[in-house]
Formats: sequence, C-alpha cells, structure tokens
Amino acid sequence: MPPTDDALIAAIRGGDERALAQLYRLHWPMVSHFVLQNSGSEDDAQDVYQEGVMVFYEKVRDGSLELTCQIKTYLYAVCRRLWLKRLTSKSRFGVRLLDEEEHGSLLNTGAEEDLLAAEEQDRRFATMADALQHLGEPCRSLIEGFYLLDKSMQDLTTEFGYTNADNAKNQKYKCLVRLKKLFFTHYKEEPI
Repeated sequence: MPPTDDALIAAIRGGDERALAQLYRLHWPMVSHFVLQNSGSEDDAQDVYQEGVMVFYEKVRDGSLELTCQIKTYLYAVCRRLWLKRLTSKSRFGVRLLDEEEHGSLLNTGAEEDLLAAEEQDRRFATMADALQHLGEPCRSLIEGFYLLDKSMQDLTTEFGYTNADNAKNQKYKCLVRLKKLFFTHYKEEPI
C-alpha cells in the first residue's frame, strides 16, 4: 500500500532516499503518459519528470511547499508546465494538449507559481554568479571570502594586506556597489 502524502513529505524532509524513490515510482506513469500523448518521447518524459520531482523535492526540503492538493496533482501541474515550456521552445506551439478536457480541474494547483518562482530564483543566482565572475580581483576574492567562506574582517585584513579592518570594510563596501551595478546591468525582472 502506498504511503500517504503526509508520510512521503515527512520522510523526504527527514532525508529518507527511499521516500524519494517511492515518489518517483508512484507518479511516473501519469507524467510519462501525458508527455507521450503530447508529442514527446520516453526520454522527454524522463527529463520532465526528473525536473518536476526536483522542484517538489527542493520545496519540501527548504520548507517552502504549501501543498493545497495531492502530491500527484502538484507533480502533474509542474510537469505539464515544464513540458509546455519545452514544446514552446521547440516551436511546436500549435500542438493541442490531449489532457485539457480530462484534467482541467487539476491544473489550478499553485504549482505554476512555485515553478515560476524557482525558475526566477535560478535566473537570479546565475546572473549573480556571472556578475561575480566579471567583478575582477581583489573584489571577487574579498566578497567570496566574507560572504561565502565566512572569513572575519580581521582575517581578510591580514590576507589582503589592508592596514586595518576599517579599510577592509570600506573596500568590501565599494566592491559590493560594483557587484550590484554589474548584477542589475544584466538582470531584468520579467513580469509574471
């Protein structure tokens, strides 16, 4: 007998890899059928399902999942949105989806908003990583040392040869201003 949705979520939160594997097996046929019926291949279905499960998994693990439906419905909505996005990018926009009449009531789950938020966050992280790469030295090492490696200002003062911690803080501030300019030059928030 399959576990309840609450039991699966609790097990995933607890790091139980078997729960994730069970989740994978439980809802795979539904997504596979949908993708295959809508111009996709078995590989397409596997890619979309894996991506959908990862969205679900990350939201469960970081505690941001607010499930207002069954896991099955949520995964279906996420995977459906991912597949529609792929179809659009492959210029097959005119393809009519075969599930709309059958599953229309399942499509309003909040999963689309979660997926959009996850995609937007990924885009911001990628833009920030790119801005950090273009920042140059010593700013990049100073920012990485303080924010990513949790080094103290005193350690950074010594490492970079500043005369005191106040000079290091001042330089870090100037580097942050440059990083923000680089980030916002490339990052344009898209309306949802």
